[in-house]
Amino acid sequence: CGDRASGYHYNALTCEGCKGFFRRSITKNAVYQCKYGNNCEMDMYMRRKCQECRLKKCLAVGM
Repeated sequence: CGDRASGYHYNALTCEGCKGFFRRSITKNAVYQCKYGNNCEMDMYMRRKCQECRLKKCLAVGM
């Protein structure tokens, strides 16, 4: 997402924010919808705007 990684969490090098987001998303079986065409570039700004693309990025990096 562009933030500073704090270590390996769920088998991927991630920041604390993505660690918590991933944990919450998985435990509540969340289903998100992208409002921007399913092609968002994840950065520190967009990670708060598009949860579906953020979760896809988490899964793409191996979480």
